[in-house]
Amino acid sequence: MSLLPVLHFPDPRLRKQAKPVVTMDASVRTLADDMLETMYAERGIGLAAIQVNVQLRVVVMDLSEERNQPRVFINPVILTSEGTGEAQEGCLSVPDFYEKVPRAERVTYRYQELDGKTIEATADGLLAVCLQHEIDHLNGKLFIDYLSPLKRQRLRKKIEKSEREPVPVL
Repeated sequence: MSLLPVLHFPDPRLRKQAKPVVTMDASVRTLADDMLETMYAERGIGLAAIQVNVQLRVVVMDLSEERNQPRVFINPVILTSEGTGEAQEGCLSVPDFYEKVPRAERVTYRYQELDGKTIEATADGLLAVCLQHEIDHLNGKLFIDYLSPLKRQRLRKKIEKSEREPVPVL
């Protein structure tokens, strides 16, 4: 397994559309393993392949407190959604920025496991929020797209300013 570099906003590669996984082979399993290792190292709870510059519909997630329940979603799609709520979200591709985002409270979704088995299920709570967030990534959308134009502009300026500031050498 190896760590993968995570793309950061405003990198245009984050806006690409992921392609469906057609064949469940060793390369997909290796990608999922590498994504999980990267997600854990970055202290995240979810990661989409687009965020590591791989244009495939692959998502990994671990919502457990112990960080010992990894899940892999191949070709995930949301079939239905109901209710509305807001959840505080952050993103490995937009480090150190958190904001409330409107999301459906409950979703019915479908995905494939690494063995090719198709699963359909319903989720609410944190799993529903994470699925919507990560599937948005696969569609080239970031959680900050749900913010007002003013908040997005402020975020962009903050990021540009931090990139210009010199890093002290110790």
